[in-house]
Amino acid sequence: MPKGSPELTASRRNEIVNACEKLYKTMSFKDITLKEISVETRFSRPSIYNYFQTKEEIFLALMQREYELWAAEVNALSSENETMTGEVFAAALAHSLEKREQLLKLLAMNHYDMEEHSRPERLTEFKVAYGASLDAVRGCIDKFFPHINRERFIYVFFPFLFGVYPYSAASEKQLTAMREAKMQFKLHSIYEMIYQCVIQILGGSI
Repeated sequence: MPKGSPELTASRRNEIVNACEKLYKTMSFKDITLKEISVETRFSRPSIYNYFQTKEEIFLALMQREYELWAAEVNALSSENETMTGEVFAAALAHSLEKREQLLKLLAMNHYDMEEHSRPERLTEFKVAYGASLDAVRGCIDKFFPHINRERFIYVFFPFLFGVYPYSAASEKQLTAMREAKMQFKLHSIYEMIYQCVIQILGGSI
Protein backbone atom coordinates (compact mmCIF):
# COMPACT_ATOMS: atom_id res chain seq x y z
CA MET A 1 0.00 0.00 0.00
CA PRO A 2 1.46 3.40 -0.96
CA LYS A 3 2.31 5.96 1.70
CA GLY A 4 -0.23 8.66 2.36
CA SER A 5 -3.12 9.60 4.57
CA PRO A 6 -6.29 7.46 4.58
CA GLU A 7 -8.04 10.42 2.95
CA LEU A 8 -5.49 10.54 0.12
CA THR A 9 -5.71 6.79 -0.41
CA ALA A 10 -9.51 6.97 -0.49
CA SER A 11 -9.36 9.86 -2.97
CA ARG A 12 -7.07 7.93 -5.30
CA ARG A 13 -9.18 4.79 -5.06
CA ASN A 14 -12.24 6.87 -5.82
CA GLU A 15 -10.59 8.37 -8.91
CA ILE A 16 -9.90 4.87 -10.23
CA VAL A 17 -13.46 3.75 -9.53
CA ASN A 18 -14.79 6.89 -11.24
CA ALA A 19 -12.73 6.08 -14.32
CA CYS A 20 -14.14 2.55 -14.38
CA GLU A 21 -17.68 3.89 -14.04
CA LYS A 22 -17.12 6.31 -16.94
CA LEU A 23 -15.82 3.55 -19.21
CA TYR A 24 -18.62 1.16 -18.24
CA LYS A 25 -21.19 3.58 -19.64
CA THR A 26 -19.91 2.96 -23.18
CA MET A 27 -17.87 -0.26 -22.97
CA SER A 28 -18.52 -3.81 -21.86
CA PHE A 29 -16.95 -5.41 -18.82
CA LYS A 30 -14.75 -7.70 -20.90
CA ASP A 31 -13.43 -4.82 -23.02
CA ILE A 32 -12.40 -2.68 -20.06
CA THR A 33 -8.81 -3.31 -19.01
CA LEU A 34 -6.53 -1.83 -16.37
CA LYS A 35 -4.73 -0.07 -19.22
CA GLU A 36 -7.99 1.55 -20.37
CA ILE A 37 -8.73 2.61 -16.79
CA SER A 38 -5.24 4.07 -16.33
CA VAL A 39 -5.73 6.30 -19.40
CA GLU A 40 -8.74 7.89 -17.65
CA THR A 41 -6.75 8.61 -14.48
CA ARG A 42 -3.48 10.20 -13.39
CA PHE A 43 -2.07 6.76 -12.63
CA SER A 44 -0.04 4.30 -14.63
CA ARG A 45 -1.19 0.71 -14.75
CA PRO A 46 1.51 -0.38 -12.23
CA SER A 47 0.37 2.43 -9.91
CA ILE A 48 -3.20 1.14 -9.97
CA TYR A 49 -1.94 -2.12 -8.46
CA ASN A 50 -1.18 -0.15 -5.30
CA TYR A 51 -4.93 0.22 -4.81
CA PHE A 52 -6.58 -2.64 -6.73
CA GLN A 53 -5.02 -5.95 -7.72
CA THR A 54 -7.53 -6.84 -10.43
CA LYS A 55 -10.07 -5.26 -12.72
CA GLU A 56 -12.72 -7.23 -10.85
CA GLU A 57 -11.79 -5.48 -7.60
CA ILE A 58 -12.42 -2.11 -9.22
CA PHE A 59 -15.84 -3.20 -10.44
CA LEU A 60 -16.63 -4.64 -7.02
CA ALA A 61 -15.70 -1.29 -5.45
CA LEU A 62 -18.01 0.44 -7.91
CA MET A 63 -20.87 -1.86 -6.97
CA GLN A 64 -20.06 -1.35 -3.29
CA ARG A 65 -20.35 2.41 -3.73
CA GLU A 66 -23.66 2.04 -5.54
CA TYR A 67 -25.04 -0.09 -2.69
CA GLU A 68 -23.84 2.46 -0.12
CA LEU A 69 -25.57 5.33 -1.92
CA TRP A 70 -28.76 3.34 -2.34
CA ALA A 71 -28.79 2.18 1.30
CA ALA A 72 -28.44 5.79 2.45
CA GLU A 73 -31.46 6.80 0.40
CA VAL A 74 -33.57 3.88 1.63
CA ASN A 75 -32.59 4.61 5.24
CA ALA A 76 -33.77 8.17 4.69
CA LEU A 77 -37.22 6.85 3.73
CA SER A 78 -37.47 5.23 7.15
CA SER A 79 -36.05 8.13 9.15
CA GLU A 80 -37.98 10.89 7.40
CA ASN A 81 -41.44 9.27 7.31
CA GLU A 82 -43.64 8.05 10.13
CA THR A 83 -45.93 6.07 7.84
CA MET A 84 -46.07 5.14 4.16
CA THR A 85 -48.77 3.42 2.15
CA GLY A 86 -47.82 0.54 -0.10
CA GLU A 87 -48.20 2.69 -3.21
CA VAL A 88 -46.05 5.51 -1.81
CA PHE A 89 -43.37 3.11 -0.60
CA ALA A 90 -43.32 1.24 -3.92
CA ALA A 91 -42.97 4.53 -5.79
CA ALA A 92 -40.18 5.76 -3.49
CA LEU A 93 -38.24 2.49 -3.76
CA ALA A 94 -38.70 2.49 -7.54
CA HIS A 95 -37.43 6.07 -7.80
CA SER A 96 -34.41 5.24 -5.64
CA LEU A 97 -33.39 2.42 -7.98
CA GLU A 98 -34.24 4.40 -11.09
CA LYS A 99 -31.31 6.62 -10.07
CA ARG A 100 -29.06 3.59 -9.57
CA GLU A 101 -29.09 2.23 -13.13
CA GLN A 102 -25.37 1.51 -12.81
CA LEU A 103 -26.07 -0.80 -9.86
CA LEU A 104 -28.73 -2.67 -11.79
CA LYS A 105 -26.41 -3.01 -14.77
CA LEU A 106 -23.69 -4.44 -12.53
CA LEU A 107 -26.17 -6.87 -10.98
CA ALA A 108 -27.11 -8.14 -14.43
CA MET A 109 -23.46 -9.02 -14.98
CA ASN A 110 -21.90 -12.16 -13.49
CA HIS A 111 -20.53 -10.62 -10.32
CA TYR A 112 -19.67 -14.08 -9.02
CA ASP A 113 -16.49 -13.65 -11.07
CA MET A 114 -15.87 -10.23 -9.53
CA GLU A 115 -16.07 -11.75 -6.06
CA GLU A 116 -13.87 -14.72 -6.95
CA HIS A 117 -11.15 -12.45 -8.37
CA SER A 118 -11.06 -10.04 -5.44
CA ARG A 119 -9.05 -10.23 -2.24
CA PRO A 120 -10.94 -11.34 0.90
CA GLU A 121 -10.67 -7.89 2.50
CA ARG A 122 -12.15 -6.21 -0.59
CA LEU A 123 -14.94 -8.79 -0.70
CA THR A 124 -15.69 -8.21 2.98
CA GLU A 125 -15.97 -4.45 2.38
CA PHE A 126 -18.42 -5.14 -0.42
CA LYS A 127 -20.48 -7.54 1.69
CA VAL A 128 -20.76 -4.88 4.41
CA ALA A 129 -22.27 -2.47 1.87
CA TYR A 130 -24.57 -5.15 0.47
CA GLY A 131 -25.67 -6.12 3.98
CA ALA A 132 -26.41 -2.48 4.77
CA SER A 133 -28.76 -2.28 1.78
CA LEU A 134 -30.60 -5.39 2.99
CA ASP A 135 -30.92 -3.86 6.45
CA ALA A 136 -32.13 -0.56 5.01
CA VAL A 137 -35.01 -2.29 3.22
CA ARG A 138 -35.70 -4.44 6.29
CA GLY A 139 -35.95 -1.25 8.35
CA CYS A 140 -38.60 0.16 6.01
CA ILE A 141 -40.63 -3.05 6.04
CA ASP A 142 -40.46 -3.27 9.85
CA LYS A 143 -41.59 0.33 10.24
CA PHE A 144 -44.21 0.71 7.53
CA PHE A 145 -45.52 -2.85 7.15
CA PRO A 146 -44.92 -4.70 10.45
CA HIS A 147 -47.51 -7.34 9.52
CA ILE A 148 -45.56 -8.30 6.37
CA ASN A 149 -43.16 -11.25 6.38
CA ARG A 150 -39.99 -9.19 6.15
CA GLU A 151 -37.66 -11.97 5.02
CA ARG A 152 -40.09 -13.12 2.35
CA PHE A 153 -40.00 -9.59 0.95
CA ILE A 154 -36.20 -9.59 0.98
CA TYR A 155 -35.83 -12.99 -0.68
CA VAL A 156 -38.22 -12.09 -3.47
CA PHE A 157 -37.18 -8.48 -4.05
CA PHE A 158 -33.39 -8.70 -4.07
CA PRO A 159 -33.08 -11.62 -6.53
CA PHE A 160 -35.62 -9.80 -8.73
CA LEU A 161 -33.18 -6.88 -9.04
CA PHE A 162 -30.72 -9.06 -10.97
CA GLY A 163 -33.08 -9.19 -13.93
CA VAL A 164 -34.27 -5.59 -14.07
CA TYR A 165 -31.58 -4.06 -16.28
CA PRO A 166 -31.87 -6.48 -19.24
CA TYR A 167 -35.59 -5.70 -19.46
CA SER A 168 -35.00 -1.94 -19.40
CA ALA A 169 -32.08 -1.62 -21.84
CA ALA A 170 -30.95 -3.37 -25.00
CA SER A 171 -28.23 -2.75 -27.54
CA GLU A 172 -29.04 -2.30 -31.20
CA LYS A 173 -27.53 -5.72 -31.83
CA GLN A 174 -29.91 -7.28 -29.30
CA LEU A 175 -32.89 -5.40 -30.70
CA THR A 176 -32.04 -6.52 -34.23
CA ALA A 177 -31.74 -10.14 -33.11
CA MET A 178 -35.12 -9.99 -31.37
CA ARG A 179 -36.75 -8.48 -34.44
CA GLU A 180 -35.27 -11.18 -36.66
CA ALA A 181 -36.42 -13.83 -34.18
CA LYS A 182 -39.90 -12.26 -34.39
CA MET A 183 -40.02 -11.90 -30.62
CA GLN A 184 -42.80 -9.92 -29.02
CA PHE A 185 -40.63 -7.81 -26.77
CA LYS A 186 -41.14 -4.51 -25.01
CA LEU A 187 -38.58 -2.66 -22.93
CA HIS A 188 -39.97 -1.43 -19.63
CA SER A 189 -38.78 1.40 -17.44
CA ILE A 190 -36.85 0.62 -14.28
CA TYR A 191 -39.44 2.54 -12.30
CA GLU A 192 -42.36 0.57 -13.72
CA MET A 193 -40.77 -2.82 -13.02
CA ILE A 194 -39.67 -2.00 -9.47
CA TYR A 195 -43.00 -0.40 -8.60
CA GLN A 196 -45.04 -3.35 -9.83
CA CYS A 197 -42.74 -5.84 -8.10
CA VAL A 198 -43.08 -4.11 -4.72
CA ILE A 199 -46.84 -3.84 -5.08
CA GLN A 200 -47.07 -7.55 -5.91
CA ILE A 201 -44.93 -8.60 -2.94
CA LEU A 202 -46.92 -6.45 -0.54
CA GLY A 203 -50.05 -8.02 -1.98
CA GLY A 204 -53.28 -7.07 -0.32
CA SER A 205 -51.50 -5.32 2.53
CA ILE A 206 -51.31 -1.89 0.93
